[in-house]
Amino acid sequence: MHAVSDGPKLEIQMLHDRVLVRLSPEEGERRSSGGIVIPATAQVARRLAWGDVLGVGNSVRNVKTGDRVLFNPEDQLEVEIQGEGHLVMRERDIHAVATERTEHGTGLYL
Repeated sequence: MHAVSDGPKLEIQMLHDRVLVRLSPEEGERRSSGGIVIPATAQVARRLAWGDVLGVGNSVRNVKTGDRVLFNPEDQLEVEIQGEGHLVMRERDIHAVATERTEHGTGLYL
């Protein structure tokens, strides 16, 4: 039986409304706007996460490769590519996009 790395390299192409996202590294402890240190182990509520879009399917309309997206990582499927974890999700599971394109922005910036 041959390992995947023995053959030619195959490019991953996302299908339909699927988006491939690399989860942004955890920042560890955070600070509130008032300066209070919040340890990384604190679990007050379900927390949304930011990730970087690496690929999109041909039916994805509002997200582009290179965008940063906000989503719930607990509801997504994980896949390992070249030893690194990535998430696969539907475009409808993305809550927000951080992008330089400012057509319908909130006025808030990362």
